[in-house]
Amino acid sequence: MKIVVVGPGAMGCLLGAYLTKSKEEVWLLDKDKERADKIRQQGIVIEGISGEWQAKIGVTVDASEIKNADLIIICVKSYDTKEAVRSIKPLLGEETTVLTLQNGIGNVEIISEVTGQDKVVAGTTSQGATLLGPGHIRHAGKGETVIGKLDGKITSQMRAIRELFNQVGLETKISRDIKGLLWSKLIINVGINALSAITRLNNGRLIELETTRGILREAVNEAVKVAKKKRIKLIYDDPLAKVEAVCEATSQNVSSMLQDVLRKKRTEVDFINGVIVRQAQGLGMSAVVNSVLLNLVKTIESSYAWQVQG
Repeated sequence: MKIVVVGPGAMGCLLGAYLTKSKEEVWLLDKDKERADKIRQQGIVIEGISGEWQAKIGVTVDASEIKNADLIIICVKSYDTKEAVRSIKPLLGEETTVLTLQNGIGNVEIISEVTGQDKVVAGTTSQGATLLGPGHIRHAGKGETVIGKLDGKITSQMRAIRELFNQVGLETKISRDIKGLLWSKLIINVGINALSAITRLNNGRLIELETTRGILREAVNEAVKVAKKKRIKLIYDDPLAKVEAVCEATSQNVSSMLQDVLRKKRTEVDFINGVIVRQAQGLGMSAVVNSVLLNLVKTIESSYAWQVQG
């Protein structure tokens, strides 16, 4: 199997490194030549809960160098999905499967515009990784990866992905209701990411303070109401309790959106809280708290150059 991981961020590097433990041919596809050259020379450097180790991996900025791939894993930020999908066209063959493990809602649809929906498998992962530098990550947390197709079908390609991931130590399952799972993950991100990015608090602090805990609850409740209106079956009986449990379990984690803000990078807020705001508007509902969170994060993004330094 020829595997291409698109996007050498924290999750892309983590998955790429683990997949090199298999006997398969594994590549990283980057858009930054300088970064690609560095990763090619040093490999992927990992520290954290899985120990300190390095993985050598093929790296290129030119997809035509790789040719047809059996499995393409999209790990770019959601706002880069369109560009990423254009870059993988030389990799697409009749039997190619494209797996997205990105945050937010809407990536499957963007990818399907180029590849067709039959090729796309969606997924969510509870693996945690923090980018420390080009090709250098901290493995911050282990968790389950779940994959599935929006139509609920289970294919031989999905079984092969599950077997491969489990073989290299990435616990993976298949779900017939991936939409419910994606929305359940979205609601966790709705509660944590924007609020942590605005307050610059670790996940655990969000529920220790009554002020932030109240905002988190309102944001989550709005998202749950939208999901119910859309008749999406969430996987948690009590989504709010789940979000708070995640905050406790990842108390020291710096959310991905806060990492972006600290680096003065664009965030994925449009694909998280923004989804709730747009869906609510389309249903004639209100999502006031998510709208405020969305606008505050976008204000932070727009004013990086103006922010007062402490």
